[in-house]
Amino acid sequence: ITGLILLALGALAAASSIVARRPDAQAYIDKMVPYQRWFGFITCLWGAWIIINAVINLNWFTYVPVWWLTYLATGVINATLGLLHGYALLTKFIFSHNETAAQRGEQIRVAIVPYQTMLGYAAIVLGVWTIIATFLYRVA
Repeated sequence: ITGLILLALGALAAASSIVARRPDAQAYIDKMVPYQRWFGFITCLWGAWIIINAVINLNWFTYVPVWWLTYLATGVINATLGLLHGYALLTKFIFSHNETAAQRGEQIRVAIVPYQTMLGYAAIVLGVWTIIATFLYRVA
């Protein structure tokens, strides 16, 4: 599922670039846009959980380092692109309770925005790799 989520996040993040190259993709992207904020909100939280889980399971690195690095990268990309897409809802539900958190969230978002398209393509590549790696590396 994480690989498919990365594909969708990547398509949303790199939408303008993808549509410029393939105008027929606009119809598919338009179907995802209404859910973009909630999708971003949930994937940001999911990405944060993946990062925490990767740190907790650091011992995987000694057995399957490629899978552990893939797992950590999926968490980072999910959290980053989730922050970009779901920032409005994150601000409403989480950051609004703490002014410092709201300011820090805005600083992070502003720093990430210039890299949105590049992160989108990275998410697509990582999504494909994650789907392949799921079959190659089975972690109990």
